[in-house]
Amino acid sequence: MPDLVPLLETKNLTMRFGGVVANDDVSFRLGEMELRCLIGPNGAGKSTFFKMLTGQLTPTSGSIAFRGQPIAGQLSHEIARMGVGIKTQIPNVFNGLSVRENVWLAARRKGTPKTIKAMVDEVLDKIRLTHRAEDIVGTLSHGQRQWVEIGTVLAGDPQLILLDEPAAGMTDDETFRTGEIIREINQSRAIVVVEHDMEFIKMIAKTVTVFHQGRILIEDDCATVLADQRVRDVYLGKKVAA
Repeated sequence: MPDLVPLLETKNLTMRFGGVVANDDVSFRLGEMELRCLIGPNGAGKSTFFKMLTGQLTPTSGSIAFRGQPIAGQLSHEIARMGVGIKTQIPNVFNGLSVRENVWLAARRKGTPKTIKAMVDEVLDKIRLTHRAEDIVGTLSHGQRQWVEIGTVLAGDPQLILLDEPAAGMTDDETFRTGEIIREINQSRAIVVVEHDMEFIKMIAKTVTVFHQGRILIEDDCATVLADQRVRDVYLGKKVAA
């Protein structure tokens, strides 16, 4: 793989829970404007890795740097202030407010009322919900609520967005539209996606990092990863065609 200017970099990252090693000496680099997908079987270590990146866990050893600044052990809101946006599996939105109000609350510290309105309108367009802007979020489908949360993350104007299973529980149409949204966002921001849905991975992935037994097994373009026999053996099996 070509050398990347590291927007995000981990070196020898290790996480132990008692005698269990969840991540073992993981070194990872993400470039500016890159889209990276993290995959692996259950227990492979990708969720622990994600939680260390987002400040939910403090690594036992090793380092994490965002634009060269150490972030390991910092709180999630401190990492967010540095320019890292986080979307978890469960939508974290205000169900009693409208779509526009949710996005506005996330954008409200980013400028003047005029510029904030422009940003909110731009985000609503990106998440394909301009036509539902005044609807109460609690009335939306699961997929649409996921898009609202992606919108609130985007409204914070992060340089890096971390998405944990963004397509989970979606219909086929919602999954396709989510792929479109992520690809469009990636035109201006770096994104890391943790995902189990391999059809969705094939839809969006440029580079894929495969975790196995707490380590990185392989890291390459999507087609190469899907064709790798080791990946098939530990994760994909016969169900997924390259």
